Amino acid sequence: MGPGNRPLDMEWLEDFCALAQTGSFSRAAEARAIAQPAFSRHIRALEEWVGVDLFDRSAHPTELTAAGRKFRPLLLQVLADLEAARIKARAAQAQSEASLRFAATHFLSLTFFPRWLVSLEALFAIGPIQTMSDSFQSCADLMAQRRAQFLLCHRHAGVPNRMDEQGYPVVRLDGDVLMPVGAPAGDGSARHLVDHDAPVPLLSYGPASGLGRIVDHQLKQAGKTADRFRETFVAHHAALLRSMALQGRGIAWLPGELVKEDLAQGRLCRAGGPQWDIPVDICLYRQPSELAPVAEKLWEAVAAAGKTPAA
Repeated sequence: MGPGNRPLDMEWLEDFCALAQTGSFSRAAEARAIAQPAFSRHIRALEEWVGVDLFDRSAHPTELTAAGRKFRPLLLQVLADLEAARIKARAAQAQSEASLRFAATHFLSLTFFPRWLVSLEALFAIGPIQTMSDSFQSCADLMAQRRAQFLLCHRHAGVPNRMDEQGYPVVRLDGDVLMPVGAPAGDGSARHLVDHDAPVPLLSYGPASGLGRIVDHQLKQAGKTADRFRETFVAHHAALLRSMALQGRGIAWLPGELVKEDLAQGRLCRAGGPQWDIPVDICLYRQPSELAPVAEKLWEAVAAAGKTPAA
């Protein structure tokens, strides 16, 4: 095995520095708290790894060879860089442990999450926060990869999601209602009605959307089969479906929180009575394993204020 393929023990590097500083095998071994024979073997092993003699043993005190003098400052820089890397890594870990990492579905990250965060900050100092906003499917992936401590999303008791199926602890924070809405006709009345029109132009959620799974399930439960609707547009995000509804491209089941101002101003109107509303929970899931202290403190506060949703 050539020098370049030999394993390198970090202890040898510290031994080299001690010997270069003291010029004495015995004093260097004592400073390193190691028996002198073992210390000498370490120096020889390092020289074999480098491929040249680093010390002139015939000199008293022991001196560095030309190769050793070239090797020493470069080695000191490497050791300094390693120490700096260790310090930065520990600081990053401390920062990570002090941070709260949330995955949140798009709509909730823009609406509910900021308000909810203010209420939490009134209870205790939270510190740094990282928020990753995406579709429910992507947020669930972040939880599976442990890149997020918590997941904020909509939930429906009749439509278990991946978090439910895998037993993630969950607390209900609030509620909302998905309601069928669309642009009004010229006289202000509903342009399309779920009960009367067939087929109804439908603005649908994509397969990665948690709201989409809930709406699809509830429509099937109500006996509204695919031939009742004509899908005209598909998107993962409720905000985009709202924009298309405002343009009169069809109806969509949208969160009441998202469209309350549109309904009040007449920009949208209901496309079905209250019997077509779909109540949903706004829930927070957490990692099942132990979290950093600040995350556990948050969960304790949330669990005390909220409640476990129905199964």
